[in-house]
Amino acid sequence: MTSVIKYYEGIDSVAVIGNYLPRQCGIATFTTDLVEGLSAEAPDIYCWAAAMNDKPEGYAYPEKVRFEINQNKLTDYSVAAQFLNISQTDIVCVQHEYGLFGGPAGSHLLKLLGDLRMPVVTTLHTVLKTPRRNIVTSCASWPICLTNWW
Repeated sequence: MTSVIKYYEGIDSVAVIGNYLPRQCGIATFTTDLVEGLSAEAPDIYCWAAAMNDKPEGYAYPEKVRFEINQNKLTDYSVAAQFLNISQTDIVCVQHEYGLFGGPAGSHLLKLLGDLRMPVVTTLHTVLKTPRRNIVTSCASWPICLTNWW
């Protein structure tokens, strides 16, 4: 059966940031299924994951996980951005859920996003009615942002 997805020129690599199996949580299952599904539907596009770790030793991840980020270590977010930039990733897809990213209200993620040089697509698994203003203000200063979402 032929895939019905239209492939876009210039997209050769997609990185998904989130929890990943064998870490036990719904976002890990979602991220794993997303990476596997994209890989199956678009075999010419290299789809891989940067996994968030909630413990220093991490997990025994499968080959699709090319990078690990200690969620509470700010320097890991900078190194992750550098890795994504030099690995010629065309699009980054962030799986956002409160508690996945370190810093006040997950603010460590802003460091990573601010250093990236490619488009970012974000899935917001939970949207707060009254989000922290500093996070919203930071995102609003970027060229493209999600607005009017609460």
